[in-house]
Amino acid sequence: MQSSHAASAVFAAFDDANLVAHAGLVPVMRLAERCGLARLVAEKVKLTGAKNGAGASADAKVTSIVAGMAAGADSIDDLDVLRHGAMPVLFAGVRAPSTLGTFLRSFTHGHALQLHAVHRGFLAALASHTPLLPGAGEKAFIDVDSTHKRVYGRTKQGGEYGRFKGVRTLHPLLATICTPAARPVIAGARMRRGKAADSRGAPKFVSEALATAREAGCTGLRILRADSQFYNAGVIAACRRAGAHFSITTGMNPSIKRAVLAIPDGTWQQISYPTAVPDPDTGELISGAEVAEIPAYTAFAGRKKSERVTARLIVRRVRDLAKPAGVGEQGELFPVWRYHPFFTDNPAGTLQAEREHRHHAVVEQVIADSKASALAHLPSGQFNANAAWLTLWAMTYNLLRATGALTSAFHAKATTATLRTHLIHVPARTARSARRVTLHLPHNWPWQHAWTHLFDTVHGPPGPA
Repeated sequence: MQSSHAASAVFAAFDDANLVAHAGLVPVMRLAERCGLARLVAEKVKLTGAKNGAGASADAKVTSIVAGMAAGADSIDDLDVLRHGAMPVLFAGVRAPSTLGTFLRSFTHGHALQLHAVHRGFLAALASHTPLLPGAGEKAFIDVDSTHKRVYGRTKQGGEYGRFKGVRTLHPLLATICTPAARPVIAGARMRRGKAADSRGAPKFVSEALATAREAGCTGLRILRADSQFYNAGVIAACRRAGAHFSITTGMNPSIKRAVLAIPDGTWQQISYPTAVPDPDTGELISGAEVAEIPAYTAFAGRKKSERVTARLIVRRVRDLAKPAGVGEQGELFPVWRYHPFFTDNPAGTLQAEREHRHHAVVEQVIADSKASALAHLPSGQFNANAAWLTLWAMTYNLLRATGALTSAFHAKATTATLRTHLIHVPARTARSARRVTLHLPHNWPWQHAWTHLFDTVHGPPGPA
């Protein structure tokens, strides 16, 4: 493709007050209105004691930040993307970035908890108004994981040297909900200082995530999945109090190592993967493994009797690809294996339980999505402002997932970047006639039918909740 005109014949002028760059925000924010986002904020977020009127109109400020994040903003200054062209014709109450920055910096830990309550209520409303979590009434998986976000500057509150040597980070904790037929949505997000242990606060966080899942319609079998950092008695006790099951990687501590090495050779079952998966230790692609089960393994045997848990220990083993199969002419005397055990009370069969546990890696998709989106930066020097930003991103992520679920089967599983490209970053020209506003969109837009379906759905009469 090349320019069709000489350079001297092309001019540019920012002078059209009837254009908008993100017409897709119209149906997206209409969906947020239907699900009561502004109402929830007005009811639950009370920034009492904030100076300079920072706590006023919290509902308008939260919806402005969510709309900016949906459009691709990853810093406070980027929220100015909402104030251009005909945006004031389409939206009322858009706040300036300086106002929104003052609002975020007025948050305390208690105010951040109020915003968590908004997030929980908003997710429940999205799940009831859209096909966000199909099959949640039968089976749902709650995945918990943590991540590190690099930050810069010594004045960034909570930024500390933790797991990564020489790298200052903050350490968010995330919980997601998915079903066998749905991409994950975010059940909860907590900001923590950089050197916080992975499992710090995990039992309480798990309890909240399981409660959020039930509020979002997960009334059937709920299975909490996590990696070995969350293998502790508190997390499992939280699952059992909530009536949920668990599936948690254990690592190879001495007790588990003795149990694994005692498994008879004849009990191992072959398992093949539909597609090759990377080995977690070496990165090599593997397409097969062997699985065995210890039906009754007692974990935390050193604790008091009430804290001991007896459940299934399922072990997957793969050949150690780091060691050659043969050396010289003799070859190996015996195979060398690497073991990957997990502790679970999942009622499924051994092979199915192993497949479902391995699917826990889907939470990494959400983490990757976050770092390519609003969490590309943590924009404030204040810890609680960044904690509020994290929760607002979680609400935006869930809103975009619900938008995709309403649009088409393809968009229900698309990434946030794809949803923005297809549905939000659509230019339009506004025209007003007979008290109506018409959006004139580009001719032959490749995703015209999907966009029109979304627009008609959210602007039509609301369906039953």
